[in-house]
Amino acid sequence: MTGTTPRGRFSLSVSLSVALAVLAAGCASSPSSPHAAASAPVSTSGPGHVHVDVADVDMTITNAVAHLDRSGDGSLGMTVRNDDGVPEHLGMVVTPGGGRGVLVGGKSAEGNGSLSTAGILLLSGTTVTFGGGSGPRVLLHRVHGVTAAHTLPVALQFGVAGLVRFQARVASS
Repeated sequence: MTGTTPRGRFSLSVSLSVALAVLAAGCASSPSSPHAAASAPVSTSGPGHVHVDVADVDMTITNAVAHLDRSGDGSLGMTVRNDDGVPEHLGMVVTPGGGRGVLVGGKSAEGNGSLSTAGILLLSGTTVTFGGGSGPRVLLHRVHGVTAAHTLPVALQFGVAGLVRFQARVASS
């Protein structure tokens, strides 16, 4: 932040804090009802599966499983199919209590599954598997909020699709 005034840094810090609080609050509310942002209707076929279909957005998330140890550390594995017609980016993963997943890009420095300042790239017409082999990963630390049904409320922030909330299954690692 070289060259930024203290007032500018403070404003940026406050704006980012408010954005994170809004996302975390949204993720923590209604943990039993899978849904996305108001502009992105979703349908689910059970925990770990969600389909977003609105306007030009057509995205399916399947096999979402949070692999957690007793302390709440682990990873979120999932498969994301992007049929939007445009490239998409996964920019943030939020869990209850203000938890945030750490995005790790795939082994390729460019292309599908790579990490940039916008997030994990999801090219149109492709499927990206998180947590497998050379693909991207989402690391979780000290996660709280696992339900009695062994699910975890998760919110994913995409560049085009927006905020998508759903329940990931939970498995012990």
